[in-house]
This record gives sequence, structure tokens and C-alpha cells, in this order.
Amino acid sequence: MGKRMKKLAALLMAGAMVLTTAACGSSGASETSGNDSTAGSSTNSTASGSTSTAASADAVTIKIAWWGNDSRHALTKQVLDLYTQQNPNVTFETAPSGWDGYFESLSTQAASGSMPDIVQMDYLYISTYANNGTLADLTPYINDGTIDVSGIDSNILNSGKIGDKMAGLVLSTSVYSVPYNPSVLADVGLAEPDSSWTWDDFKDYVLKIHEKTGGYGATLDPIGDVNIFNYFVRQSGNTLFAADNKSLGYSDDAVYVNFVNYWKDLMDAGAITNPDQYSTVSEGGDAALPIVKNEAGLHFGWNNYANNVADVNDTLKLATPPMGSNASNKGLWLKPGMFFSIAETSKVKDEAAKFLNWFVTSTEVADIIGTDRGTPVSADIRERLVGSGSLTAKQAEMFDYVDAAALVSGDTPAPDPEGISEINSAFRDTAMSVFYGITSAEDAAEQFREKANEILERNNK
Repeated sequence: MGKRMKKLAALLMAGAMVLTTAACGSSGASETSGNDSTAGSSTNSTASGSTSTAASADAVTIKIAWWGNDSRHALTKQVLDLYTQQNPNVTFETAPSGWDGYFESLSTQAASGSMPDIVQMDYLYISTYANNGTLADLTPYINDGTIDVSGIDSNILNSGKIGDKMAGLVLSTSVYSVPYNPSVLADVGLAEPDSSWTWDDFKDYVLKIHEKTGGYGATLDPIGDVNIFNYFVRQSGNTLFAADNKSLGYSDDAVYVNFVNYWKDLMDAGAITNPDQYSTVSEGGDAALPIVKNEAGLHFGWNNYANNVADVNDTLKLATPPMGSNASNKGLWLKPGMFFSIAETSKVKDEAAKFLNWFVTSTEVADIIGTDRGTPVSADIRERLVGSGSLTAKQAEMFDYVDAAALVSGDTPAPDPEGISEINSAFRDTAMSVFYGITSAEDAAEQFREKANEILERNNK
């Protein structure tokens, strides 16, 4: 997170210069990672035997930038070539790169008014670019049907909405889950959980697994960041952050106290890992965790976890996280993976919007891209890929889980506020002091609230 926050600070400095359109740097439209041979290329392929009916005056070049690895670069270029085959008047000038350096280059282009027409955008940065006026509003294209969003869940679609502007079209989604090991649960006489299970049920599961096996019922770090706490807060009917991001969104410290005491009780019982124990068991990465080795029953992670470890153990399944006492307070949310945005400075917005629609809704794109950018945002496309037989069993389950989770998900929260790295650190430090008996939960809750409010006020003017 530290690296990202440094990048965000650079973006804010650049954003202040956007309206002055300072003439710094080149357009960057052909800047790429050094090992990608498609850098700065125009894709000019046409379908065999096809004849363009468009007049030369209708010829359009769309500049497009994205980050990723060599595989993503190659797959995206295939998609662009296909679009040109189907639309011979449209060619692309591409700027693929790795993650490192992507947003530094983009901020320079934004400051000089030379952003590519289409840019891949991250959830962490979309507010900054939307608020400094560098991203076009996609709302008119959605309203007139140019961009068909009928297959996209409204909660995840609106994650691209900043203020009253649809600043990005979401491409993929992920959602928090509880991976579980069916054989471990069966061995101790526990049924597989479903979306109706509660925090009391979760506690009973991990205590029983620990009692029967002597090992951990669950391996997780509930304070690695604020994601699980955010889920817990939302279940209380509150939000973690206020709408203006200048303070926490809750005022009653009981929500923090209940959260840390819940996990402390399970740690003290030996039923789950404490932070130091989790650091040890997770040294080998996801595939080395006890749940994968049939030595624990439960975990917390994103919906790609079971798929990511399938080469080692292909039996793990996914359950939605436990429900709170009031089921109407939906804590779960669909998290956007990434977006495509159109630059406000683009001279080809209409054609760019048509391409965005095709990219998200085309089954031909889905057949090429697959899961490269994550779980596709369109339910129709997910169904298509599952039915095509091209997915592994775990990839299909990953897709199905998104559909199941959407039924118990609430609104997707706004992007993390500035200062989130400091917030995570303050949250972890105060919770650790409770877990190791240094501070009472009540004192830690007050300390976190005061520290978090100071961080948010300082960073979100």
C-alpha cells in the first residue's frame, strides 16, 4: 500500500496542474514496458476478404493504455485486432505497460492534456482523475444505449460513479469469501456452510474443529487491513468512513470493541491464528496455508482463492462471510477489479464508447480474454464462459460465487479515502495491543477513532 500511496501523492500534484494543461512531457501514447513488442503499434488488421464501406473521412484512431503482464498485452492486442476486422475504419494506437510506472506516466499525460482516449483505471485512483476533470462522463452513452449495462449488477456498476459522473465502466469484480475445506468439516461432523450462517456459527465451527483436531479451526489475519472490519461495520448499519472521508462513519466504539473481542476470544482459545502465528503459517503463500494442507477448516479471502490454490488442492469451496444479527444490513459488497475510462480530452469519445460496450458485452471478447482481468462483470458473459466448457471447475465456481454473493451484497462503498495506509497501520497497532493484553478493547477503540479521524481530516481537505 505504501507504494500506491506514493503514486497517489504524485497524482494529486499532477491533478492540480491539469486545468492549466502544462506542456510537460510527450503524449506517451506509445510508451510501453520495455519487453513488449506491441508498444506504440497501430493494429490495422482487417478480416480476410472484407471491404470497408466507411469513407476515408470516417477513419478513426483510438489511443488506448492499460497495465498488465505480457499475457494480458497479447490477449488485449488480439481483441483490438478483432475489433478492427469488424470495424475497418477503426485502428488502435496502443500503450501497454506494467503496473509500475503506469500511473506516473498517466499523470504526466493528464497534466499536459494528452491522455490516451481510453485508459485502464484502478479503484484507488478513479476518484482523483474524476474530480480533477480528466475523465469523461459515460452517463450519456449509458442513457442512449451506446453502452449496454443491463447485464451488470447495479452495485458494481455504480462503483465507477464519482459524484454525478460515471467516470469508468467496470470490467471485472471480486468479492470477499470464506474458503473452506469440505473434508475437514466432514471429518469433525460439520455441515458445509451456506449464506445464512452467522458469526456465532463461525465461532462454533472453529472451536469444534480445534477441539476435534487440535489444530486451527481457521487461519486468518483479521487485522491485516480494514476489509473484514469494514464488513463488520457495515453489518452494524454504519459505514467505515463518512461520506466526505473526513472522519470515520461510525461514532459508537462498541462496533470496534465487539470486533476485536470476538477475534481475541478465538485466539485465546487457540482456535484461530493470532497475527504472529498467521505470519508464520503464511510464509509459503496461499498454497501453503493449513486449509490447503487439510490441517484447518476455514480461511478468509477473495473469491479467487480456491482457484489460485487448485493446483495443490482442488477440493476447497467458497461460502459467503457470516451474517450479522440484522440480515437487512448487508455487509458484503462487490469490489471492482478495474475500469476502462475515456479521457475528457478525447476527440473520439463516441467511437471509444462503442468499443467499451463491445469489450464488456461481446462473447467473442470473452472467449479471448477469459479470466485475464478477473471475474467478468457481465452476468451474461459469466454464464457464457461457464457454459462454454473453457473454464476449469474452480474458475466456474469462482464465477458462480459472484452471482450468489450478489444476492446478499449491499452497495459497493466509495473508493478508499486518502490516508488509507495510515488508517490500516493505526487499526492494526491498536488491535494488536488488545490481542496481546496490553490495552483494553475500550481504550484501543478510542485510540483508533481519534487517530483515524486525525488522519482522515488531514488527508481529505
